Amino acid sequence: MSRRRRGLRGNRPLQAIVAGYAAVWIATAIAPKYRSDWLLENLLVFAFVPVLIATHRRFQFSNVSYFLIAAFLSLHAYGAHSTYSETPLGFWMRDAFGLSRNHYDRLVHLAFGLLLAPPLRELAVRALRLRGAWSYAVPFAAALSMSASYEIIESWVARIASPELGTAYLGTQGDEWDAQKDMALAMLGAALSLALGFAVERLRGGRSRA
Repeated sequence: MSRRRRGLRGNRPLQAIVAGYAAVWIATAIAPKYRSDWLLENLLVFAFVPVLIATHRRFQFSNVSYFLIAAFLSLHAYGAHSTYSETPLGFWMRDAFGLSRNHYDRLVHLAFGLLLAPPLRELAVRALRLRGAWSYAVPFAAALSMSASYEIIESWVARIASPELGTAYLGTQGDEWDAQKDMALAMLGAALSLALGFAVERLRGGRSRA
C-alpha cells in the first residue's frame, strides 16, 4: 500500500503534535529547579529533535510514531524541569504506593521502551525493509542498545561537563544498581510494546482472511 507523503503544512495531526510538545517543552524550560542540570538533561534533545526535523522530507514516520516520540520527550521534559529524582509526580507515587524512593526515572525508562519501540520498528520495516522475526528483533536490540548508550553517555557527561551536579543529573538516589535497573525497564517496555504490536498485527491478519 502506498504511503502519501505530506509535509508539516498539510498534516494537521502532526501540527497538533508538534504544537503540544513545543508547549510542554517551553513550559518546563521556564524556571527549572536547577538550570545547569536542565541543560545537561536536554543535550540529547537538542541533538535528536533537529535530526528529526532535518530528515523529515527524506523519511516521514507515521503520525502515531510522531505522537509516541513526542509523548516520551514530554515525559523527559517534565523530569528535566525538577530533576528526575525530585519530580512532584514521583513523590506522589512514592507516598501513594508506599515506595522507597521517587520512581519517576523508572517510569520514564519503562516508557522509553514502550513508546520508542514502535517508531524503531517502523524504521526497520520501511527503511531497512525487514520482515518477519527480524522486524521485531532489530528494534528490540536497538531500543536496548540506545538505553545502554544513554546510561554510558549520561555518566560521561556527569563526570566531564558538571561533576558537582553528578548526583542530581544521574538520579541514582543511592542505588548502585540504578543504571542496570533502568536498562532492564527499557528492555521490558520494548518487549511489551513489540509483543502488543505483534498481537495486533496477527489479529488484523486473521480478520482480513476471515
